[in-house]
Amino acid sequence: MTFYQSEINRIKGICYSNEGQLRTVISARNYLNDNLDREVNLDQLSNLVFTSKFHLLRLFKRYYGLTPGQYVIHRRLEESKTCLKMGMTVTQTCHSVGFESPSSFSTLFKRKIGITPSDFRKEQFSQSPFRNNS
Repeated sequence: MTFYQSEINRIKGICYSNEGQLRTVISARNYLNDNLDREVNLDQLSNLVFTSKFHLLRLFKRYYGLTPGQYVIHRRLEESKTCLKMGMTVTQTCHSVGFESPSSFSTLFKRKIGITPSDFRKEQFSQSPFRNNS
């Protein structure tokens, strides 16, 4: 084994000392990513990865810096920006990324992104290179 490989293994042992925990949080994150448009609660998620919800919450926060709920909201907002850039309406975007209410989606979007979804969409359209300037 090379010096670098032994150092990598040593550091990995310090940072990620428990492979089982790492697999648990990665499985949880993958499930959340695959089901962004659905409502998933902590009980369901903990049952899927075979751990207590409180332990999962602590692990997820330790490895990703966010709770599973915060992670879902962050990912949904990122996905919504992509949808709005593609020209979807605010209502279509809201429902396609898993939010139930366009008004609560708009409020959350503005609070987290700093601009309303409709203004974000208009801003993207005005910057589009395909826009006809005649």
